[in-house]
Amino acid sequence: MAHSIMIQGTMSGVGKSLLVAGLCRIFKQDGFSVAPFKSQNMALNSAVTKEGLEIGRAQAMQAEACKIEPSVLMNPVLLKPDGDTRSQVIVNGEVFAEMNAKDYYAFKKNLIPQVKKSYEELSSLYDIIVIEGAGSPAEINLKENDFANMGMAEIAKCPVLLVGDIDRGGVFAQLAGTMELLEKNEKEKIKAFMVNKFRGDKEILNPGIKMLEERMKIRIAGVVPYLKINLDDEDSLSPSLNGKNENLTADKILIGVIKFPHISNFTDFSILGTMENVHLDYISSSRDLSFYDFIILPGTKNTLGDLQWLKDSFLYDDIKKYAKTKKPLLGICGGYQILGQQLKDESCGNESFSKGLGLLPLETIFCKEKKRKKKECLLEVIDGDFSCLSKSFVSGYEIHLGRTVVLKEDSNARKVFPFTGDSGFYCENIYGTYLHGFFDEKGIAVKLISFLAEKKGLKISYSNDDSWKEIKEKQFNFLAGQLRLNLDMNFIYEILGVKPYAKN
Repeated sequence: MAHSIMIQGTMSGVGKSLLVAGLCRIFKQDGFSVAPFKSQNMALNSAVTKEGLEIGRAQAMQAEACKIEPSVLMNPVLLKPDGDTRSQVIVNGEVFAEMNAKDYYAFKKNLIPQVKKSYEELSSLYDIIVIEGAGSPAEINLKENDFANMGMAEIAKCPVLLVGDIDRGGVFAQLAGTMELLEKNEKEKIKAFMVNKFRGDKEILNPGIKMLEERMKIRIAGVVPYLKINLDDEDSLSPSLNGKNENLTADKILIGVIKFPHISNFTDFSILGTMENVHLDYISSSRDLSFYDFIILPGTKNTLGDLQWLKDSFLYDDIKKYAKTKKPLLGICGGYQILGQQLKDESCGNESFSKGLGLLPLETIFCKEKKRKKKECLLEVIDGDFSCLSKSFVSGYEIHLGRTVVLKEDSNARKVFPFTGDSGFYCENIYGTYLHGFFDEKGIAVKLISFLAEKKGLKISYSNDDSWKEIKEKQFNFLAGQLRLNLDMNFIYEILGVKPYAKN
């Protein structure tokens, strides 16, 4: 069985996912075979394995850091919220049930054997497993039948590193308070603290570190600076959803992404967020959209609910007005479905209809089956602002409920054309696709942004047209380098029970 180590946090959003990815890359660089594991993930961002199974986006990203294929073994339980108290429960990569919170917490003990089985099978394949916790181990109301934090540490019989987020303030209270709420056997599993997202002079922090170590009798394994890393985030806490916090100016390409309440797979736009001269803005309230050069309707876990939200927030009318400007409008997955004339729900036995934006002569029919698959294709010969992408290679994955068909009759006699093969259509400057990761292949984002810049009269050139995969590879190495500089890796290897660089 593999040696394992677990990263837990004092709260959600402390940076566990990135720290796991960075440690995975370090262990890989040092010659070990390594894999990530998260027993239970709650996120609207998900990924599809080569077998067509669904796991959390963070675990797929961490697998990339390990230079291995993502596997359903890495995330046996995935919760995808439909609302404040209800989630789709995905077990072993497939939809198991829709449950409200109360029912799930009564049921979850039945999933412990599956979590244990997945972990043990993964552990038999690798030298090291880096396990990510969920939320905080001090959520004392959720401890019964826990298999996400200390319950998972017990299953794996592994040491725990506890991470606090100094950027939010009160990091010493976070760490000490978490310890105060743990049971004696749980405290014994925590072998070191880590401080994440530090800005400033570490010398000023050192007295506090010394006092905390003396009081808690636990070493701090390192203080990690606030790193500007753009890797795949997994949930609504992602700072990328706030855009670049800049004023909208006409000397940049302005891209507006509609921030649905149940927005999912917003990592589709990560590569756009790395580009100079591009402002990526997430829009959650009614406004004049004509100032933007490009509007995107992203994926959503609750297409019908978010369509109603569009109507209630008046963004529905704003988008229809924007479409008349003849600037490009792209819908991906749920956003693609919303672009159509109507959405028909047959999933519960009784048919119900919702009126879409009516910008594409399409109808989406929802049923219970979810489509999950990897996909690659050559784009068709395209008209409009996406003409610069004609015959370009794109790849990604589909993950959605519903099938979308062309309506035979359209009152405006509009004709749609294939866009991404059989998984998308376009009409004039309105484009729709089920393909997540549309912008990720080499050159796609650069071609489109360069075309939009030329159209706008801006002189923008890009010397680098790396794919998103190539960009991430550089960031994994940068992340690993920063962790080596700021963590006591010898101490971490000692906790892990493995000699460092043993396989070099």
